[in-house]
Amino acid sequence: MNDWPEAWSDENRGNRYGRGSASAQPEGARAMRQVRRPASGAYGGGPGQSAPPYGGGVPQQPSYGGGYTDAPAGDGYDSGYNTGQVYGTGGPGGPGGRSRGERPAPNWRRRIKWTAITVVTVLVVTTIGTYFWADSKLNREVDLSKVIDRPDSGEGTNYLIVGSDSREGMSAEEKKKLHTGSAEGKRTDSMMILHTGDNGDTLISLPRDSNVTIPQFKGSESGKIRASLGENKLNAAYAIDGPTLLVRTIEYNTGLHIDHYVEIGFAGFANIVDAVGGVDITIPKGGMKDTKSGADFEAGKQTLNGEEALAFVRTRYALKRSDLDRTKNQQQFLSALANKVATPSTVLNPFKLYPTMSAGLDTLIVDKDMGLFDLADMFWAMKSVNGGDGKSMNMPISGSVNGNLVWDKAKVKTLVDELKNDEKVTVSGN
Repeated sequence: MNDWPEAWSDENRGNRYGRGSASAQPEGARAMRQVRRPASGAYGGGPGQSAPPYGGGVPQQPSYGGGYTDAPAGDGYDSGYNTGQVYGTGGPGGPGGRSRGERPAPNWRRRIKWTAITVVTVLVVTTIGTYFWADSKLNREVDLSKVIDRPDSGEGTNYLIVGSDSREGMSAEEKKKLHTGSAEGKRTDSMMILHTGDNGDTLISLPRDSNVTIPQFKGSESGKIRASLGENKLNAAYAIDGPTLLVRTIEYNTGLHIDHYVEIGFAGFANIVDAVGGVDITIPKGGMKDTKSGADFEAGKQTLNGEEALAFVRTRYALKRSDLDRTKNQQQFLSALANKVATPSTVLNPFKLYPTMSAGLDTLIVDKDMGLFDLADMFWAMKSVNGGDGKSMNMPISGSVNGNLVWDKAKVKTLVDELKNDEKVTVSGN
């Protein structure tokens, strides 16, 4: 008896190439017949019998579809391999799985959270960096502790704002362009007291030709006490011994305590105006022309650049009341400038904010206790004055002596008392 399965019998093998045949001809293509698996438990014997020993029979192998058998399609075992379902139903491509290339749904809550954290971090770092950068650029040169015999501080804060005719750092071409002249040293071209408080902000101009007493003072360089210089023009105090003697003279003649000092020169003023893109000013009827300051304006509203703005605030000879009218023009312009600087279009625009801050901070001279928050308070107060929430005025004048303006002592006393108590100012100036 032959133990090989029927499909493997010697009768079917013949003398074929590749099966031990000596024939030189290759075997023709043929399909392997399907080997059928016997019924469960049957290996040629009865139920319960063990598999026959090797050589006594070979169990049938599963079919891999109808492509390799001559049996009818679907008659053998189909493992499902040719449908791709070999390893069960899980994983990519199977039921309940994710097709290849499909991305998971984005976690928007997490994205929003990290975006918010990133934005806040950048803003905090930028704000802190800007603060320290700006703070380092302040020129804290004025030591108010050198001022002697000072009056008591009152409510609110008093800033002394000085515009000097300093030409420091300016080239000959710049001096010619800005019509500044070439005088050595520096003098005060404008002086204002800005009071900030809870009952409105007040901006008071001090005419430089005011007749005042220059009192006993302590030399800013020598540290020695010097005797009173008697009556003189107010701007002479600055020319004699700089900011500290000017503060000493104003405090002595008014009785008002000055908390902070801020000074800016010609070049710095013009640079700030250019950095903010110019300032809108309305020129009064008749226009304005002054060959000494370089002013040449038609009547009506117009935008002044740095050069034009400097000419506008320095003009004296084209005005009827000379110094008094000039101080009003200075108030008008400085308030308009502050209003332009303290706006979202400047503060929130780094391409405007940083050039403006750089132009101003490089040329500002302040007292040693002045901080950025004090500077911001000053600008916002000037903006409120420009917006009508505050008051601007000249120091009350009663007459003149030897060409110098004499203050109205009664009105000045009332004004100072109201400022000290941070009350609404009722006094009017000239």
